[in-house]
Amino acid sequence: MRSTLPTFNEVWQRQFRSGFLKQLQDFPAETKFLIGCSGGVDSMLLLHLMFFLCPGKVRAIYVDHQLQSISSAWGTFVQQQCQQLNIPCIIQPVNVANGNLEQQARDSRYQAYLQHLQADEMLVLAHHQQDQAETLMLRLLSGAGIDGLAAMKQIDVRENLTIWRPLLDISREQICQWASELNVQNIEDPTNDDTHYDRAWARQTLWPVLSERYPKMQTALVRTSELMQDAQNILKEVLQQDLASCGTEMQLDLGKFLQLSKSRQRQLLSAWMKGKEQYRPSLDMVERLQREVIHAKQDAQAALHWQDFYYVRYQQHLYRLSAAVYLAGQQPLQTGLTTLKVALKDRVQVLSGEYVIETAKMGLSATLLRQPLYLQQRQGGEKIHLYGRVGAWPLKKAVQEAQIFPWARHTIQILSTDNVMLGVFTPKGFWLAQSAYCEAGGWLPISVSSTLELNDEH
Repeated sequence: MRSTLPTFNEVWQRQFRSGFLKQLQDFPAETKFLIGCSGGVDSMLLLHLMFFLCPGKVRAIYVDHQLQSISSAWGTFVQQQCQQLNIPCIIQPVNVANGNLEQQARDSRYQAYLQHLQADEMLVLAHHQQDQAETLMLRLLSGAGIDGLAAMKQIDVRENLTIWRPLLDISREQICQWASELNVQNIEDPTNDDTHYDRAWARQTLWPVLSERYPKMQTALVRTSELMQDAQNILKEVLQQDLASCGTEMQLDLGKFLQLSKSRQRQLLSAWMKGKEQYRPSLDMVERLQREVIHAKQDAQAALHWQDFYYVRYQQHLYRLSAAVYLAGQQPLQTGLTTLKVALKDRVQVLSGEYVIETAKMGLSATLLRQPLYLQQRQGGEKIHLYGRVGAWPLKKAVQEAQIFPWARHTIQILSTDNVMLGVFTPKGFWLAQSAYCEAGGWLPISVSSTLELNDEH
């Protein structure tokens, strides 16, 4: 009995070829294509279609996860098929990390793609309509939000690559029929039937049950993903407006943030914490940030660690700090002295940044140049008589008044000679102390880079 699905030649002339070419026309003329090819029927059909439509502009890559003894033979098969089409083929073995095997294999695969993807190339993958529906269903079961339910995009522009999925609107049944008509050879991966894996379980066990009850389930799920992509785009516009209003990539103004509705607060925090990573934090992690940091007592030194960042509150702002910056401020202060000798125009690197020694209207005596001076981290309890101010006052109070971040205060160092405080190196510059060594036309360390810049960068 003849299949009710259109033959390849029918669709090729009437629909698929024209749509395929229309998508190609949207790309720069110089674009080339790297096809992720597993050897399965989907990717092998895609390999042949790209060969027909983009001769001379296609390369293929087979990622060997080395999880099965036969995987290297599959790579040889893909390579042989590519040779018949005169398509360059890369065989890239990878080591899959422990943990969720499907997720780790996916991460390893994309790392391999990025390793070989050239500047003028686009990654082309053979995901099809059933893949899209399965992805949405599995993400729904895992409790995903709009971003997860938006599933896969036909053209997915990311920070470090662009992915094109030209078969995303085509059913797997249609792909199998076309591959048969074109005599496209392929391999069968036995893990596709291993219900130990979530996707195989969904395909082998859950899918038939739901399809029997809901025959149009696949197209309905794909339609849902399209609606979620619309919602995702709308939400993205709102998030961009809220972020522009409330802060930057590294800090949020809590006064403005708390004026938003609870839903917009959660969405903004989720997107802000995600940053440039691929995945958002869990809802539980977002709620912990609200509960443990944002709404903590004002005098609490609360911090939340997620991924490679720490989230801390200071002066009605929420900051996103790299682990290196935050943890450096948690180390015990050093009690020892460091000797320092300087001359005019010298560049000096201290904990709070880099300084250059310059002449100044009022500064330190020239007799101190090239003489041993001493640096020591503040220990607590020190007092400073700042030049131009009346009387001495606690250094701690001066630091607080200058609003130096708590996580940067470990970089503060006192410069002295013969037990006389000459000044203090801080992330906000050198503070000259009143002493017998102050004179007109003297010299000062002038900041040229600061740890505050490091905080902003990270």
